[in-house]
Amino acid sequence: MPAPGRNQPCPCGSGRKVKRCCGEQRGPSDAQLERAFIVQHARWAATEIGDLPTRTLDELWRGLAQLPNLDLSLVIPLPALFTPELEQLRQAARDDDLDSAEEVIEVVVGTVDTPQQRAALARAVITLRDSGKLSRRQAAAAIIDLESRSQTLIRASLINAVFIKIGRMRTPGGLTLAA
Repeated sequence: MPAPGRNQPCPCGSGRKVKRCCGEQRGPSDAQLERAFIVQHARWAATEIGDLPTRTLDELWRGLAQLPNLDLSLVIPLPALFTPELEQLRQAARDDDLDSAEEVIEVVVGTVDTPQQRAALARAVITLRDSGKLSRRQAAAAIIDLESRSQTLIRASLINAVFIKIGRMRTPGGLTLAA
């Protein structure tokens, strides 16, 4: 049975047309809105660090891996249900098995690397910058990393989340979680 047309009464019984009720969603998707948010802030970031010397930029990029140690808001929340790959990564972290971790890290990063997650990290970076906990330059580097195809901050955030989950690393606030 075909779906009702845009101008037909909505099947939910509201009496409104489908296009004004439960019908077509118009406008950008949530993922597109999140990408646009990051792009907007990346423009600011480019002006903030665009004229820095290469050496300074290299230091900022190297510092990205340490950002999740600064605040828990920069640590990706792990899903309640672990995929087999995430479980393998957790076990590899527990056993200090770097080879096993390398086998699955790309798959796990691919599952958590979404526009929504990137935007959540960007919001956390902006909040830390505005509160003075993160320098403007380091915040700009983080925003540019999140806007690009780079996975440096996403990867560091995921690794911290796994190590915190297994109790091998303290939260940025100094707590050790029971594994």
